[in-house]
Amino acid sequence: RCDFVAHLISEATMSLDEDAVDLELEEDEVDDDEDEDEENDEEFGVEEKAHGNTSQESAGSAGKYNTRDVNDQVFEELVLVGGQAEEVQTVWKLYLSSAESREAAGEAIYAALFDASPSIQSLFKTPRAVMAMRFMNGLSQIIGSLDDPKAMKIIVETLGFQHLDLEVTIPRVIIFRDAIIDLLAVEMGSTLTAKARDGFATFLNYVGGSYIYVRVKFSERLKLLNSSWATATKKGMDEVAMAEAAEAGEDGETVAYGDVARSAGSAGFAANDKVQDKIKKRKSSKNGWFNGKKSSTAAEKAENAKETSGSEGVNDFRNTSVPTTFNEMFMFNAAVMGFGSHTWMFEVLSSFDTIVSNVANSYRLQEECDVLSLRLAKYRGTINLGEYKAVMLASLRSLCKDWGSQHEISWSWLWENVERMIQSLMGKPAAQEKALSQLFNSMDENALGTIRREVYAKFFAIAPAGQDYFKQSTTRLHFIADRLVIMTMDIYKDPKRMVEDISALGLRHVGYGIPTDLF
Repeated sequence: RCDFVAHLISEATMSLDEDAVDLELEEDEVDDDEDEDEENDEEFGVEEKAHGNTSQESAGSAGKYNTRDVNDQVFEELVLVGGQAEEVQTVWKLYLSSAESREAAGEAIYAALFDASPSIQSLFKTPRAVMAMRFMNGLSQIIGSLDDPKAMKIIVETLGFQHLDLEVTIPRVIIFRDAIIDLLAVEMGSTLTAKARDGFATFLNYVGGSYIYVRVKFSERLKLLNSSWATATKKGMDEVAMAEAAEAGEDGETVAYGDVARSAGSAGFAANDKVQDKIKKRKSSKNGWFNGKKSSTAAEKAENAKETSGSEGVNDFRNTSVPTTFNEMFMFNAAVMGFGSHTWMFEVLSSFDTIVSNVANSYRLQEECDVLSLRLAKYRGTINLGEYKAVMLASLRSLCKDWGSQHEISWSWLWENVERMIQSLMGKPAAQEKALSQLFNSMDENALGTIRREVYAKFFAIAPAGQDYFKQSTTRLHFIADRLVIMTMDIYKDPKRMVEDISALGLRHVGYGIPTDLF
């Protein structure tokens, strides 16, 4: 009986051991399954994350900027995905190569745009050939930088800065976009793939929306620029002085010419004389931060000599004047900051008031930058436009008492855009002058005669009303045409004098009653 019990116990023990082993094997299998599930989950998570990043990137460019909508609410970098940038650049190069010339390609775009919407033509006042070249240069710049979103954003912002005075609207952007794409579809045929078409539509929507954004969102900057510039240049000072003088006249205080006599109760006839005396004192001499003290009249010098006699060796600071206008403060700061010998700065300074005053007039602003580049081309030395910005900001900070961070941002924004416009023209006047000189020197009398005739033929074809104002002899008309050729060369040789001569010529024609539309 004991052997039988022992046998049962032994079998039971073996059965338990087998169950335990099976249990361990099952647990190991479960652990292995869980590990596999975790690995699969991790792999799936990585793939899902990668897919999410790709879709997010695609959605980032397509969500803010796409082929259908013109987004004027944001202005960020445009990233074209799926090889669209390369497709657009390839099609554009083929389009340029298929045209007879770059000018012909620009004329085709210009014509397509105005055929699509003739009303847009009133927005462009520049001659057709010039505007066509601007179209080409702007589009080529943007398309060339499609693979560099940061550089393209700067280019688009600069172009938007130059379009501040144009009323760019979403319907007009759509017209512009569709006209260009339709032209490319006709000219390029099957070469314009669906991917290239989407790329063109997206970047043209982006450019148009950015122009609107810059014009609307930066309007506050323009207001701040105008107000702070009026403060810095003391614009409206004469009007203030007139008002003060009028109040003084009402109080009964009269200032007479040549006398210091004051008569109480008078009507104040000489109030205007007081204003003129103030203006004369302000304008009697120019600041001499580079050439010593300000010049003074003989009477003032005699008076100063009497006051300073007997006090030799004592410095007299009573004639030292504190700069109160932007030009005075700029010259002072330039000398203090070690830029006194950088004479190119004064060329910029002489044009800066016109630049700031016409910041919202793209044609006038571009014209001023063009002329400024001609004057800077005559400077022999290194030109660092960033130095002008440093002196400019230092001068404005001293003159504007309410200067703040928004002033800093607005003026930096203005100068950075103007600097890019000037920088794009640096080095070109010398090459252009050389090319023009070679062209005119190669012409014989027959070629010059053809130019004389064709100038008037083209002018009368463009503006038939102009014939009523040309009643001189043929010899006189040929002389005028020759002068036109000479002035074209002279503006490169002596731009400052030529600007004055052309301005005087324009004023004389206004005096003759010539409509400015014919200019």
